[in-house]
Amino acid sequence: MIQCKDCEFCEIGPDNKRTFKCNPFTNIKEPECIAKWQLIRLDMLLATYQGMVKWYGKLAPLQDKMLKYMQREINELDEADSWKIDDEEQEQQEEQEEEEEI
Repeated sequence: MIQCKDCEFCEIGPDNKRTFKCNPFTNIKEPECIAKWQLIRLDMLLATYQGMVKWYGKLAPLQDKMLKYMQREINELDEADSWKIDDEEQEQQEEQEEEEEI
């Protein structure tokens, strides 16, 4: 089995970072290369997912603040309109009492 460092599709940069030019659909040299390629892709997916989770962790406090602010605004609107609802409820009760008397 050929090692990736010896393969023509692997380039090692000055910071020892490996860049793979292989494509599993066109230029894989050995069957083991596909397994290695899958591991590399899984590692990339995992790193992306971890970055996303970290980003969501940073956004969570901001999201909580926004939800609290929105809830407070909604409550203030409900309180401001409560006089309308109270009057309507009183009118409905008076109408029901009148209907009951008849």
